[in-house]
Amino acid sequence: MSVNERTVQASPEAVWQVLSDGWLYPVWVVGATRMRDVDADWPAAGSRLHHSAGVWPVVVNDETRVVSVEPQRRMQLRAKGWPLGEADVVIEVEPAGDQTVVRIREDAATGPGRLVPGVVRAPVMTWRNSETLRRLAFLCEGRVEGRTPREAH
Repeated sequence: MSVNERTVQASPEAVWQVLSDGWLYPVWVVGATRMRDVDADWPAAGSRLHHSAGVWPVVVNDETRVVSVEPQRRMQLRAKGWPLGEADVVIEVEPAGDQTVVRIREDAATGPGRLVPGVVRAPVMTWRNSETLRRLAFLCEGRVEGRTPREAH
């Protein structure tokens, strides 16, 4: 399992607003290249994001489904990433004064990726989610009123 954490210079509400906008998914999730559709009730349990992964012209259409959600606090996802398989992803949002701690826990759930030993797959997921959280932070911090991403860092 991979666990990453980052403090974001934005409120939990601002972070949740980004997480709740499924159309922004490929902006902050490493590997997602474009959105095809977002269920109208995203991020309700059972709702799905229809995205693509890869680099053109080798692009695979996949989806990510909400398994459970505690609005403003926690979202559990099942992300498809074939041909590697599926992953269980938990995103937690925790207030920290006027900032927010965002935590991502991820592990392979099904498919060929599950056959890779944890000591091999965890560092790869950790690297990927470190960049994912960096992108999420830039997006959230850039949306905070009166600040631009350049001022945030």
